[in-house]
Amino acid sequence: MKESELETMRKSFKTVKDRSSKIKNSSSIKRLEKRVREIEKESIANKEELMDIAVESFRRNGIDVEYAKTKDDALNIIYDLLDESDSKVIAKAKSNTLGEIELKSNLAAKGYDVVETDLGDRILQLKKEDNKPVHPTGPASHLNVDEIASIVNESMKTNVGRVPCEIMEVVRADVLKRLENSTVGISGANVVAAEEGSIVLVHNEGNISLVSLKDLHIIVAGIDKFVPVLEDAMSVAKLETVYATGNYVTSYINVISGPSKTADIEKKLLKNMYGAERVVVILLDNGRSEAREECLWCIGCGNCIVNCPVYNAVGNEFGFNNYLGGRGVAMSKFIENDEKCFESGLYKCTLCGLCTINCPVSIPTNDIIEKMRKSSQLRPKAHEKISKSVIEKDSPY
Repeated sequence: MKESELETMRKSFKTVKDRSSKIKNSSSIKRLEKRVREIEKESIANKEELMDIAVESFRRNGIDVEYAKTKDDALNIIYDLLDESDSKVIAKAKSNTLGEIELKSNLAAKGYDVVETDLGDRILQLKKEDNKPVHPTGPASHLNVDEIASIVNESMKTNVGRVPCEIMEVVRADVLKRLENSTVGISGANVVAAEEGSIVLVHNEGNISLVSLKDLHIIVAGIDKFVPVLEDAMSVAKLETVYATGNYVTSYINVISGPSKTADIEKKLLKNMYGAERVVVILLDNGRSEAREECLWCIGCGNCIVNCPVYNAVGNEFGFNNYLGGRGVAMSKFIENDEKCFESGLYKCTLCGLCTINCPVSIPTNDIIEKMRKSSQLRPKAHEKISKSVIEKDSPY
C-alpha cells in the first residue's frame, strides 16, 4: 500500500475507535460481550449438531441447501445455479466468504458481470487494480475523496466533483441501472440461527435488500456461522455493529427465512410475491472443520486490525484474501496451506496481543500464530541463519 493510503486508513480507523469508545465500555455492551463470547464458544464447539438442525429448518422453510467441502465445490454449485437462471448480471453483496472463494474473478472468467452493491466494494471494483479491501465493513477506508473521485471519473467516464454525496449518487445510479435486468443476487451471511433456519444479514446501505429481492438469492455461509436461535444471532449482529462502526445498531438487519410468500387470500399459501422465488444456501467448509475452534469465534467486526500495530504500518498485505490481519494469517493455514500462511504474514506479527485485548470475543490470535510458527517448517531466511548459528556455535552471531 502507498503511504498516502496508509495515512488515510489510519485516520479512518481513528474515527471508528473514537466513535466505538463512547459506547463499548457501557455496562450493557460489556454484558453483551460476555453473552456473545459464550454463544460463539458454545456454537463452534457444537457446529456439526447445529448444522444438522439448520439444514432441517432450511428445508422446512422452503430453502434449498447445498454443502461445499471446498472452494471449487462452492463455485461449481454456483455455476450450475447460474446456468439454470440464464442471467449474466449478478447483484453481489459485501461478503468475506465470497472473497474467500474469489467469486468475482471466477465468474468474470465465465463471462458474468458481477456488480458490487456496497459502495466501498463498488469503488474498489471500479479501481480494477490493487483493489483489495482494508477493513471488513469499510473496504475502501484507505482512499480519500480525491482518489475516489478520480477512480469513478476514469472508470465511468464522468466528471463528478470531489464531493462525497455527488460520488455516492453517481455510483448508486450506475449500480441500479446495471441491475435492472439482473435476476440473481449473491450474498454471504453474518449469522445463521439453526432452530429457525434464518439467515441474518447486517447492512447500512439497504443494498442487501436489493440482492435478496432478486428471483434467485444464493447465500454462501461458512459452517462457522451457526448459533442456536435467532435471539443469539441478533446479539452477535449487535455486537459486531458496535465494534465495526461505533453504533448501537446498524440501519438494516435482514432476516431471510425462506422464499417470498403470502397467505392473504383465504389463508392459502402463495409463493413469489415481491421477493426471491428461490433461496439457496451453500454451506461452505473449506478448511473450517480442521481449523482451531478459537479461529472460528470471529464475528467479523475488524476491531483487531484497527488496533494492530503491524496492520497500521503495512496495511492489507498482512492477512489473507478478505481475512485481514493476524486472524486472516491463521485462517489461511486451514483454507489453503502452510505456504500460504507463511506468505500471508506468519512472521510479520509482533505477538503483542493487542488484537486479543481488543477482540470482543477474545480470540487469542497471537497465541495461535506463535504455535503455528513452532509447528511450521517455513521461516524467514534471516531466522534460518540465526537458527543455524545457534545450533553450530551456541550463538546467534
